[in-house]
Amino acid sequence: MTDVKATRSELLNIKRKIKLAHAGHKLLKKKRDGLILEFFDVLKNARNLRKDLNEKYIAAHGRMLECAALDGMVNIKSIAFALKDRPAIELEVKNIMGVTVPVIKAGTVRKNLVERGHGIMSTSLRIDDMVKGYETLLENIIVAAEIETTMRKLLKEIESTKRRVNALEFVVIPRLRQQAAFINMRLEEMERENIFRMKRLKGD
Repeated sequence: MTDVKATRSELLNIKRKIKLAHAGHKLLKKKRDGLILEFFDVLKNARNLRKDLNEKYIAAHGRMLECAALDGMVNIKSIAFALKDRPAIELEVKNIMGVTVPVIKAGTVRKNLVERGHGIMSTSLRIDDMVKGYETLLENIIVAAEIETTMRKLLKEIESTKRRVNALEFVVIPRLRQQAAFINMRLEEMERENIFRMKRLKGD
């Protein structure tokens, strides 16, 4: 009789584990689906940003080639070295469904003529347009860095969550069910043995 009680206790324990595994599976599926939605939202922004970034790079590079041809590379380099205050980068984090993603904050990228360190008389409008083009490009690069890193982190978490969902669905839960079925079968055998034993005792 003690063996029957122990076996029943083991069966109850297995059933509790199955219930917990189902609950965990449900929560992880919700998390996976939520992360996928977040990923596609970020991906949509990334696609638009990549296109915009490429266009801004081509435009800024074209202006630089024009300035190099008409104003000379020496003049362009001297203007670059004249910059007084470079933008500071601050890195913070935010939480998206348990995933920490970066928030990149930069100091003011766009500068006025005084902050750039060169006077109006020493530069042409071409160079001023080129500088503005690269400032805009840098702003977009900072945003792109944040979005690309967020995408990579979300994708990594999606893959990890999918593996856990699959492990529960195809390995853990089926194995627990097999154990429960085996214990049920063992209990039935033990009960039959007990009935047979009781009949023998009554017969004696």
